[in-house]
Amino acid sequence: MSRRSIVLLTMVTLVAFVSGAWLLGRGASRSSEVYQRAQVFSSVIQRVADLYVDSLEKGQLYDLAIDGMLKNLGDPYTGFLRADDLDELTLITRGDYAGLGVRIEVTDGWLTVVTPLIGTPAEEAGIEPGDRIVEVEGVSTFGWSSEKATASLRGEAGTAVSLTVMRSGLPRPLRFDIERGQIRVSSVRHVALVAPSVGYVHLETVGARSADELREAITKLRNDGARALILDVRFNPVGLLDQGVAVSDLFLDRGEVVLTTHGRAAGTSRSYDATARQEWGDMPLVVLVNEFSASAAEIVAGALQDHDRALVLGRPSFGKGVVQAVFQIGPSEALRLTTSRWFTPSGRSIHRERDEGTPELPVPGSSPDSLAVASEFRSDAGRALTGGGGIHPDIVIAADTVTTAERRFQTQLGSNLQGFFDVVSSYALELREELQSSDPDSFEVTAAMRSDLLRRIRARDVRMPNAIWNGAIDIVNAELHRRTLRYVFGRDAEMQYHVANDGMVSLAVEMLAGVGSQEELFELAGQSR
Repeated sequence: MSRRSIVLLTMVTLVAFVSGAWLLGRGASRSSEVYQRAQVFSSVIQRVADLYVDSLEKGQLYDLAIDGMLKNLGDPYTGFLRADDLDELTLITRGDYAGLGVRIEVTDGWLTVVTPLIGTPAEEAGIEPGDRIVEVEGVSTFGWSSEKATASLRGEAGTAVSLTVMRSGLPRPLRFDIERGQIRVSSVRHVALVAPSVGYVHLETVGARSADELREAITKLRNDGARALILDVRFNPVGLLDQGVAVSDLFLDRGEVVLTTHGRAAGTSRSYDATARQEWGDMPLVVLVNEFSASAAEIVAGALQDHDRALVLGRPSFGKGVVQAVFQIGPSEALRLTTSRWFTPSGRSIHRERDEGTPELPVPGSSPDSLAVASEFRSDAGRALTGGGGIHPDIVIAADTVTTAERRFQTQLGSNLQGFFDVVSSYALELREELQSSDPDSFEVTAAMRSDLLRRIRARDVRMPNAIWNGAIDIVNAELHRRTLRYVFGRDAEMQYHVANDGMVSLAVEMLAGVGSQEELFELAGQSR
C-alpha cells in the first residue's frame, strides 16, 4: 500500500469512527459489535453534550475522545497533534521557524540573552549575549517563563517586534524594532579540534539537514588537521529516521545495512542500507552516548557499532527504537502514530518498553520479544554486543557521583538553588566590561570572586556557613567559569571550556591520540575483533 493510501485510510478511518458512522455508508457491517459500539459512543457524546453539569461543546468531546483513545494504547510516542504541536515538531525536525534567532534563559526573573544565532535578525540588529530583555511590545517581561518568551518573540516572517533591552555598563535601556525572519537552526552544535589531530563534533539533534551539516563540519576538521574523530550524540533525544540513516551512511560503505524496521502494515517492514562509499574510512571514530541519547542518535550509534566502524563510549542510551509516521488530518492537525520497531544490523531491538499495555507489533519471520531479551549479539568482526534495549557502550563510563560536601551545599541551598544560578549569572554579566578585551583562556575564578558571590547569596537571606561553602569550591568555580565565558566571550568559548573539562571527551581524546586506525582503537580498548 502506498504512503498516500495509508494517509487516506487513516483519515477516513479516524473521521468515520469519531462521527459514529463507522461503515454505515456501506449499508452493512462486517462486525455488528463494531456498529453497536459506535452507536454507544455516539449516544454517550450526545448525552454528555446535552446534560453534563458543565457546558462542553461537541468538538471538545471529540477531542477528549481522540486523546483518550490514543492514551489508552499505552504508547507515549503516539498522539494527536494540534497546531502548536505541529509547529514545535516542525522546528525540532526541520530546524526552521520564523522569529528573531536568539537563545534566551530566565535569570533573576528576567529574560537574558544567551546568544544570538549567527546571521539572524537578532544578531544583525545588534543584540548581544547577556542583554536583558525587559520589555516586549512595551510589556514588562519580569516573571515570564521561557515558553511565554518564545511565543512572544516568534511570529510570521516580515512582522516586527519591539524590544527594550538593558545592557551591562549602559545607564539607559536600548530600544530595538526587529523584523522577524526565517531562522534555520543547525543540528551541529559545536565543532573543534580538541587535540592536534583529534576533531570533535556535537550533534545536538538529527534533523532535516544533519548529514549535510555533519559532512561540512568533518571536512573542515580534516582541513584543520584532524585524523581522528569524536562524534558526540549525548543529550540528542529526537530525530528523523531518514536522517539517522543519512548520518550513518557518511561512515559506512555502500550496501551495508543501517537498520531494519518491522511493523504490521504493508510498507512498514524494510531494510535501510548505506548507498555510497564512506569518505573518511581512515579516521578512527569514537561515538559518545548517554542515557539521554535516543531515537535517531541510537540509529547512528547502533549501526556504527555493529559494523565495527566506531567505538561507542559512555552510558547506555535511552532505548527509543520505534518509528512514528505523521499523518496530516485537516489543515492544522495530525496523527503521530507508531507504525514499526527498528533493529540494528546485528538484529538488536533498541526499544525499551516503559508502559504496560503497549500493543505488540508482529515481526514477520521473527519475534521482537526474543530479540529484545537476548543478552549478546555479534558485530561484523565478531565483537560481543549487548542487547536488551538501548545502545550498550563498548566502554561504560559511570555517572559522576555527587560528593558529600557537594550534597550538603545543595541541601543548604534547598529551594534557593535557582537563586544561586541567578546570582552567578548576574555576577558574570557584571564582569563583561572588565573582561571583554581579555583572552577567555586566561580567565580564572579567584577567591575574591567567590567571596563576592557568597556575600550576594547571603544578601538573599540564604544561610550559608563558611564550611559548607568552602566544600563546594569545585561547583562554584565551574558554574561561575562557565557562565562568565557564556556572557563575556560567547557560547563557543563556553562550549570549548565544557569540552575541555568533560571526562568522557578527555578519555576519547587520550585513546584516539595514540592510534592510527579503527582496528588499533579496538585493540587499545580491549575489544577483540
